[in-house]
Amino acid sequence: MDIHIFTLFPGMFDGPLSESIVKRAIEHDKLRIEIHNFRDHATDRHHTVDDYSYGGGPGMVLKPEPLFAAVESVFGSTPSCPIVLMTPQGQPFRQIDAERLAKETSLAIICGHYGGYDERIRRHLATEELSIGDYILTGGELPAMVVIDSVVRLLPGVLGAEESSALDSHTTGLLQHPLYTRPTNFRNWEVPQVLLSGDHSAIAEWRKQQSLQRTRKRRPDLLGHDNQGGSELDHLK
Repeated sequence: MDIHIFTLFPGMFDGPLSESIVKRAIEHDKLRIEIHNFRDHATDRHHTVDDYSYGGGPGMVLKPEPLFAAVESVFGSTPSCPIVLMTPQGQPFRQIDAERLAKETSLAIICGHYGGYDERIRRHLATEELSIGDYILTGGELPAMVVIDSVVRLLPGVLGAEESSALDSHTTGLLQHPLYTRPTNFRNWEVPQVLLSGDHSAIAEWRKQQSLQRTRKRRPDLLGHDNQGGSELDHLK
């Protein structure tokens, strides 16, 4: 996969892109990342990328010219890959979005800053807008890192075990069941006996019920999105 990041602060990505899963994906040729400073595409001598908002109001607005020029310098005038705008106005980013984007061969992510984007960037450049939560950050760089990490770990051959991501919370629409490792007894807190039984069908059923119970308690809103949780929930009432 090729990921192109458009940002005013390329240095923010140095650490996250050189560690852990993302680093491994790059080293194993599963991933290429290019970072583009769209200030380089501003045409005036001050390299201006923002301006005051028409109609007044606080904050500066990102101008369309530098961002259009930056994206088109990579993809041409008709990009064929998703152009993702990171914005608190976007659709909530969910696991299903990570799975969808992981199937792409190329991906562009635009990181905003200042007071917002000129509306023409939203309407005529971006193909979708994503948000990582109902709160405001200084810019789109941190949300972009979240999306990149979530997508990259789903690329074939990136994780150590292909089935690892299939057991994650949200992948099935439910939260993950409780996990235990050695020792079996830690400060008199015991590992549930069913997990030590070797009965794989009993273990699978226990995990399923634990996932449903945990989801109902912590994130009941997810049960409306789950393919199986809606019907399974009846067994827990």
